Amino acid sequence: QVQLVESGGGLVQAGDSLRLSCAASGRTFSSYWMGWFRQAPGKEREFVAAISRSGGRTYYAYSVKGRFTISRENAKNTVYLQMNSLKPEDTAVYYCAAAQKDLYYSANYNYGPAYDYWGQGTQVTVSS
Repeated sequence: QVQLVESGGGLVQAGDSLRLSCAASGRTFSSYWMGWFRQAPGKEREFVAAISRSGGRTYYAYSVKGRFTISRENAKNTVYLQMNSLKPEDTAVYYCAAAQKDLYYSANYNYGPAYDYWGQGTQVTVSS
C-alpha cells in the first residue's frame, strides 16, 4: 500500500514556473513507476509524464515535452514535476500515481489504469 500526497500547486501567470512534489509513504518507493496526470474541468484525465523506478527512463506527453521535467529522489520517497513556461492550457488538477508493475515492457506508462495508487491532486491555475 502506498499513499501519495501532492503539493506545490498554485496560481501563476503564463510563462511562470512551478514545481510539484509528490511524497509517498512506505519503504518500497523505489519499486514503483511514477506518473503525473492532469484533469482540466470538463475534460478527461490525461497523461503528463512518467518515470521509471530508477529514474533512468522518462516519458512525456507531446504537449509538455521540453517544458516539463519529471524526476525522483528515491531516498526521499518523492517524485517531482518541474513545470516551466506554463500556459493557460496547463490549468488542471495534477495527480501523481504509482504503478507496481514494470511499465517499460508493456509501454503503458501513459495509461491511467496501469497505475495502482493515486494522490488527491493539486490545483494548478495559469492565468493569461
